[in-house]
Amino acid sequence: MTNLVRYLTHPQVRIDPAIPVPSWGLSEVGRARTEAIASAGRLSGTTQIISSGERKAIETAEIIAAKLNVDVEVRAAMNENDRSATGFLMPDEFEAVANEFFAQPQISIRGWERAIDAQLRIVRGVEQVLARNRPGDVLFIGHGGVGTLLYCHYSGFAIDRTYDQPAGGGYFFAFTKDGRRVQHSWRRLEDL
Repeated sequence: MTNLVRYLTHPQVRIDPAIPVPSWGLSEVGRARTEAIASAGRLSGTTQIISSGERKAIETAEIIAAKLNVDVEVRAAMNENDRSATGFLMPDEFEAVANEFFAQPQISIRGWERAIDAQLRIVRGVEQVLARNRPGDVLFIGHGGVGTLLYCHYSGFAIDRTYDQPAGGGYFFAFTKDGRRVQHSWRRLEDL
């Protein structure tokens, strides 16, 4: 059987404009969704869990790892695209800037990390983990922006927000460890 690599985005978070976005934690809904899938047993073949260094991703990873009795490896290379230049943006403004981020990947939009740089960083980070060639499935836990950039890379698509996960978080895509063949686009974590 081919080992799978899954990239899962953290589900819903507690939004607090007074706290830096990387420090946001899971909301009650996000935590409940994660606990439900962790208890379902569908990730039993997972032998490695790699998390972004952001709190919401680490919390997601820890819930799943506890059920699987697997350690969480935190890697800053998995963090979301650096948006610290703007900090928190109201939803409409955020969506407009995110649209520009994907539409102009070679330009820094309002000081954000360029999409091409974020894509190179996440692909490099994933490939470093996969180069260890350990047995079992691998679960990466991160974010929608860099997850979309990763999906575009392995699917052979140009960077485009058309391939972004649906709103809300808690989605995953999968590809084979051997050959890096994408198995499907974004699905809800409940469909793991």
